[in-house]
Amino acid sequence: MELKNIAVVGAGAMGNGIAHVFAQYGYKVFLIDKEENLLKKAITTIETNLERQVKKEIITAEVKSNTLSNITTFTNLNTINKNVDFLIEAIWENKEAKLAIFKEAKSIFGDKVIYSSNTSSISITELAAESVPDKFLGMHFMNPVPVMKLVEIIRGFSTSDETYQTIKELALSINKEPVEVNDYPGFISNRILMPMINEAVFALYEGVAKKEEIDTVMKLGMNHPMGPLTLADFIGLDVCLSIMEVLYEGFKDSKYRPCPLLVKMVNAKKLGRKTGEGFYKY
Repeated sequence: MELKNIAVVGAGAMGNGIAHVFAQYGYKVFLIDKEENLLKKAITTIETNLERQVKKEIITAEVKSNTLSNITTFTNLNTINKNVDFLIEAIWENKEAKLAIFKEAKSIFGDKVIYSSNTSSISITELAAESVPDKFLGMHFMNPVPVMKLVEIIRGFSTSDETYQTIKELALSINKEPVEVNDYPGFISNRILMPMINEAVFALYEGVAKKEEIDTVMKLGMNHPMGPLTLADFIGLDVCLSIMEVLYEGFKDSKYRPCPLLVKMVNAKKLGRKTGEGFYKY
């Protein structure tokens, strides 16, 4: 199955990054969000990131121009050209909101489309219930999407081999490295990463060391590009907490219990870079 026209639902950081990459590699992209101002902001972000790539001589000015011309924005799924081959949802981590999108998308596009979610932790099998289960999977990009090579391709319980192979080839066509993962809480990336971040928060909470020391140990001792508390701020503490709650609920194992400090900071709206303060001030 050849995919040419791609619908990206959600124009936030992940959505605009996904739209950017597909458009850069020649796909026609329909970027959808409810709010026009978010769509305008997304296009501005994409243009800025493309210009950065031009200055670094990663792409040419012509590629930048072609990429932007490949993206069309919409505020409603109903208004898109029905000739969609692949739909990927990239909204916030809320299962009910995602299910509503897939229910609406199925009513519009039926079973002729492959459906996917960029969720970082929510069950692909559960999300597929409101869609077409054999043509549904997870396509979890890493942030920032134009830079990071990895894509987790998550097979739901009913995902067909044909669907998986088609999306694996799609990932390769945009110069990403696809990794096959089965549908269990947190998949691979967040099942390993988030408990590490949570443990770093526990170390801070229990007074084992200060935040700078914790991050320095992981950077210099483990060769991580940034410390876990800095990374948590970059990801968003609310996102980290949400994923830890999915792991805790999914496995019923106390090792996934979110640190009380993480919970308190989210309640205080100290969410990291996006609010100007998390473990560090920005």
